[in-house]
Amino acid sequence: MKLAYKAVDQSGRAVDDTIDAASADDAMERLRGRGLYVTQILEPSQQPATPVAPGARRIGAGRRLKHLSALCRQLYVLMSSGTPLVQALAASERQTRDTNLRAVLASVRDRVEEGMPLSEAMEAYPHYFDSVARSLIAAGESGGKLAPMLDRLAVLSGKQLQTRKAVTGALVYPAMLTCVSVGVLLLMLLFVLPRFTHMFEAMDAQLPQSTQWLMAISAALRGYWWLILALIGGAVMGLRLYARTPRGREIRDIAMVRLPLVGPVTRNFTVARIIRLLGVLLAGKVPLLDSLQLTRDATTNGQYVALLNNAHDAAQRGEPLSSAFEDESLIPISVCEAIRNGEHSGQLDSLLLTMAGFMDEENDVLVRSLTTILEPAILIVLGVLVGVVAISMFLPLFDLATMSSGGVG
Repeated sequence: MKLAYKAVDQSGRAVDDTIDAASADDAMERLRGRGLYVTQILEPSQQPATPVAPGARRIGAGRRLKHLSALCRQLYVLMSSGTPLVQALAASERQTRDTNLRAVLASVRDRVEEGMPLSEAMEAYPHYFDSVARSLIAAGESGGKLAPMLDRLAVLSGKQLQTRKAVTGALVYPAMLTCVSVGVLLLMLLFVLPRFTHMFEAMDAQLPQSTQWLMAISAALRGYWWLILALIGGAVMGLRLYARTPRGREIRDIAMVRLPLVGPVTRNFTVARIIRLLGVLLAGKVPLLDSLQLTRDATTNGQYVALLNNAHDAAQRGEPLSSAFEDESLIPISVCEAIRNGEHSGQLDSLLLTMAGFMDEENDVLVRSLTTILEPAILIVLGVLVGVVAISMFLPLFDLATMSSGGVG
């Protein structure tokens, strides 16, 4: 459990912090080992919360990965050249331009300077340093290989950031095409079609069914736009609220895995991330059960969370890990075979990392292929819709011209 304490260090400076310990006596012994004279140990609820740097709770996943990768890379380079950890943290603090991150690093540096391990110093800022990062750093500290572990963590964070950028970049152009398509259709329905409507009414001619439908849609958009926007906003908000319920999350996670086009992409990227995380944790000498639990905590899709729960239970019972991954609807057969071979050869971590690299290459090809398909598909749909609107607008004019030519003859 986490206990709050007040102490005095060897220089006479007051220290006010928290520590994870099984009991107050255990905490007292560990703090004395750090050279601290403990004056009081309290439950965290009996003491004001530890201050958190401004903005530490407001950071996106992309920024977090970017900061974590850059920080670990800097610390690895500095520590590999013989720079002590405190000085390396101070140098990284000076180099960063993000004021919030600079405040976080200053707090972490102060804690390390007081004798706290780096992994424990990072616990106050989980939005910057997640449980996976802290566990890898703790494993590096316990094994006396902090610098190589920082390099491994930098590579892991960089890979995750690269994946996010690849997916986001691939979706930018299709999203822009979709916005342009919707904008063109709304422009025609709201501004172009009304001009034809007045002309058709003046002619008092019999209009085709498609033209009547378009005129009705145009009139509804112009007359009840506020109601339509309210309905759309309400539907979006309702879906978001429903998606936060247990049943809504379950339906969303199943849909993301099973839907055409979306399903294969979700499965491939999720599996690649899971086996990379698991491989890095195992290579960092994190115990298998802890590695499975950390990987599960870092997974967002409920289908894969359940899969990792089964794997954790199987490992606890002493069963092969591969038996829990034999679900072809979620895990490719090649990945399951790699896990089985890794268990037999004792090289599970290296095989998982190798397979993750192969899957990253396949995912890059998959994203490019889907983008290549989506772009012309959106253009074709846009062309068909614009063509239907244009034909529906001009068809009455053609009919009127034909009737006039017949009457003259």
